[in-house]
This record gives sequence, structure tokens and C-alpha cells, in this order.
Amino acid sequence: MQDQDWYSADTATFGDRLAGARDAAGLDQKGLAEKLGVKLAVIQAWEDDLKEPRANRLQMVSGIVGVSMSWLLTGEGDGPDAPDDDTPMGSDLIDLLAEMRALRGQIVHAGEKLGRLEKRLRSALKD
Repeated sequence: MQDQDWYSADTATFGDRLAGARDAAGLDQKGLAEKLGVKLAVIQAWEDDLKEPRANRLQMVSGIVGVSMSWLLTGEGDGPDAPDDDTPMGSDLIDLLAEMRALRGQIVHAGEKLGRLEKRLRSALKD
């Protein structure tokens, strides 16, 4: 069951799944960036969940790392097996990781909202 949940939407982010698929494909961040024709910082931002690729790049990424686009976005569909780990993770650690990932998502969302508000403020000040 833990293998199935490792990359699920409840326990992993897009960036987590991208990093896992990239590793499973035997690529480092620089190698993936070169194959996609993007800067290393772009891959780092995707894996840190600071940005997400557009649909055309997402399709390219899924082909390069050998997973479905659906799996990259949701954790459902064709993707790599969970990483091997000899250390069993208790439910407390799994819950903590899920809570941290959810908080990271909230922070990203709040940052995006702040950006939209700043844009509205600048627009209002111009008028």
C-alpha cells in the first residue's frame, strides 16, 4: 500500500513526482534541462513547486522521463515504482510529510495570490 501512496496526490507534489520520475529515468536536473532545452533553474523551480510547466513542456517531460502526464499531475496512471528504502516509515512520518507538502502548496498559492493583488494595486494606482 505504501508503494501506491508514495506519489499520490495526498503525499506528493508535482515537483516530488517530477524528481522521482527523473531519478528513475537516470537523469539529473541538468540532463533533463538539456533534453528539454531549458535552463537548470527552470527544472529546479518545477521540482521545488515554485512553477509548473506549460502543457507542451509537460508533454515533452512525460515522454523524456517515461511517465504519463496524468501521473505527473496527480500521481495516477503510469509512473515509476516508489523508491527502495530499507527504513520503514511510520504513519506519523507519512502524515508529517503530507502536512508539510500541503503547507508548501498553501504557501505557493498565497504567493501567487499576493502577486495578483500587487498587480491590481499597481493598476489601481495608475488610474
